[in-house]
Amino acid sequence: MTSEEILNYCLSKLGAYIDFPFGDIPICVKVGKRLFAQLYPKPADFKLTLNCDRVVGELYRNLYPDDVTRGYHCPPVMQPYFNTIRLNGIVPDNELKKMIDHSYATVVKKLPKQLQHQLKGECS
Repeated sequence: MTSEEILNYCLSKLGAYIDFPFGDIPICVKVGKRLFAQLYPKPADFKLTLNCDRVVGELYRNLYPDDVTRGYHCPPVMQPYFNTIRLNGIVPDNELKKMIDHSYATVVKKLPKQLQHQLKGECS
């Protein structure tokens, strides 16, 4: 997936928007003020960091040991809850989309219940 395809896929999620809390890079995608994707679009260091739960994060790190690692920029206590994916074509696009879906769902679960209902299109 290209940077544009990744961003478009992330932004297709309800309530998702781009933010730049750390400067121009990474390009951050948030929902409800919470980060669920961080894209590093430079060709020499093309990667994506996503939220995950501990079990799913470990699963992907085991499936793609050279290309999916614990969140490289996170403090050690937070690393099991973030994966950094090298975007070199090894991880298939459909798996990358599943990882993005999981990240979004993981973050939405942490939002206040009222906002979760709004994102699901339910009445509050």
